[in-house]
Amino acid sequence: MFFSDWTSVLRVLIVGALTYPALIAILRISGKRTLAKFNAFDLVITVALGSTFATTLLSKDVALIEGVLAFAVLATLQFIVAWGAMHWSAIKSLAKSKPKALLVDGSYQSEALHKERVTPEEVMAAVRGAGYGDLSQIALVVLETDGSLSVIAKTNLGDSSALKDL
Repeated sequence: MFFSDWTSVLRVLIVGALTYPALIAILRISGKRTLAKFNAFDLVITVALGSTFATTLLSKDVALIEGVLAFAVLATLQFIVAWGAMHWSAIKSLAKSKPKALLVDGSYQSEALHKERVTPEEVMAAVRGAGYGDLSQIALVVLETDGSLSVIAKTNLGDSSALKDL
């Protein structure tokens, strides 16, 4: 169906014009962390906010105030979990993963690759993407908490102080 009626079009325009500023205001109040993708929990919140926005905008069954309240609930839950993770290790371990070394001194860590479901080809792609053509030049390839791969060359290893959490 390409068109149902002008009332539906008008509703989308009005609800969109009111919902968008409400979402922006809630995101500004809740802080930058709400839309960060530091870990799986943050990604879920980001996707849930988008889904809530779309549902509020397009579903006649969801009132504007319900959508705005849903934004506020999601932002508040994200804040509570992030705050709790900073203060309690039990919440931190539930909400956040730890970075994992997948390649150490040019050698693949088979158990870590298997557990994290990363292929050697993906590791090699990250190494190439970082501008290296020789695995023997690499001290570490780390799967970060956000799912990205960090490549650390042996020449850039320094005192290894950034590797404490591995």
